[in-house]
Amino acid sequence: MSASSPVTLIGLTRMPEVPPGGDLAALLATALTGLELMPRASDVLVVAQKVVSKAEGRLVDLASVEPGARARELAALTRKDPRLVELILSESSEVVRAKPDVLIVRHRLGFVMANAGIDRSNVADRAADEWVLLLPRDPDSSAAALRAALGRHFGIAPGVIISDSFGRPWRLGVVNVALGAAGVATLVNRRGVADRGGRRLEVTEVATADGPSPAGTARTLLRPLEEDLFR
Repeated sequence: MSASSPVTLIGLTRMPEVPPGGDLAALLATALTGLELMPRASDVLVVAQKVVSKAEGRLVDLASVEPGARARELAALTRKDPRLVELILSESSEVVRAKPDVLIVRHRLGFVMANAGIDRSNVADRAADEWVLLLPRDPDSSAAALRAALGRHFGIAPGVIISDSFGRPWRLGVVNVALGAAGVATLVNRRGVADRGGRRLEVTEVATADGPSPAGTARTLLRPLEEDLFR
């Protein structure tokens, strides 16, 4: 795609609620067909993490969780449900920051995020229900599987990005980032390229998968621990 190529965004307005274990690829194909949209190889389908997690059965009933001592300790500090904290710890490799109402962890997948990405909104049928939703086990593999299934259905495989909302340490508000990707460029290295004034770029890398191209996975967007400036 050239710098002057137009970009068109189309919402899939006919998507139903995705049930646990549902065939997400089939639901997406039906929604695309209903809107008379035939995917092209240059298209990118952005799918919310929540529907991927639902389809993969990543729902957990808090009533089934028994918090341990560490979870109870952190729950008292952060003023969070100890059962939720237990799940956060089970999904994490490290606690980065804990203070009242804040629990930032390094997810087992490498993401630094609040609450290990565990979500309670738009998950249960009733406010009294205590279901929570975990991230997909392997978002890059999930994206690859969706892309392959859509390719089998349409004969053409679009790029797929699994997107989730993240907070940022230096700015207010959440933005969407790629948790998983398949068939799209994810990180473009422009170091060594000359700018318009002839000066060579030294550090510029563009996170193309976060902004919806050799194809990559979202895993390439993770900053190595030794380069983490906030530790």
